[in-house]
Amino acid sequence: MIYLTLFIEFFKVGLFSFGGGFGMIPLIQDAIIRHNWMSEDAFYNFIGVCESTPGPIAVNMATYVGSTQAGLPGGIVATLGVITPSFFIILLIAAVIKNLTKNTYVQGFLYGIKPVILALILATGINMLLKSTGYVSLSEYDVNIPAIIILCLLAGIYFFIRRKWKQKLSAISLILLSAVLGIVVSLIAEHIR
Repeated sequence: MIYLTLFIEFFKVGLFSFGGGFGMIPLIQDAIIRHNWMSEDAFYNFIGVCESTPGPIAVNMATYVGSTQAGLPGGIVATLGVITPSFFIILLIAAVIKNLTKNTYVQGFLYGIKPVILALILATGINMLLKSTGYVSLSEYDVNIPAIIILCLLAGIYFFIRRKWKQKLSAISLILLSAVLGIVVSLIAEHIR
């Protein structure tokens, strides 16, 4: 039964999400929390792990969640669930691509879905920011000072390099830099205590 549940939940994620991996995160979060497959804190931590490992975030999450719930077969079933809709949709689109891009209804659909994708990605980013800095609810704060320091240092370094050398840091550089900053800030915070 767990295999069917994993497949159906991740199939729905693959079928109803647009905008890439970040557009899928709210749907994945809903499925994971609803089935108690992972705590909310673990989910937010795992987003960071998925972003720093090769491959699409939805596939990484499906594989991990499936394997934690039902071993290797569960990982395979969940991964197949999340990629199956995209596979068939792309096959369908490839068959009719010439006429599809000029269709008024398709253009209207894509025009209407863009704000939703942006809102989902923005909401995910805000939730992750609030969660990582320790913001709990509207009425109480449990501020994570090291996380705020790391965020400010990372943003400062990024904008300094961008302004000084007119270059953007690659995603890999940002991940490595944030890991180093995390280690340094954690060591300093531990030493101060």
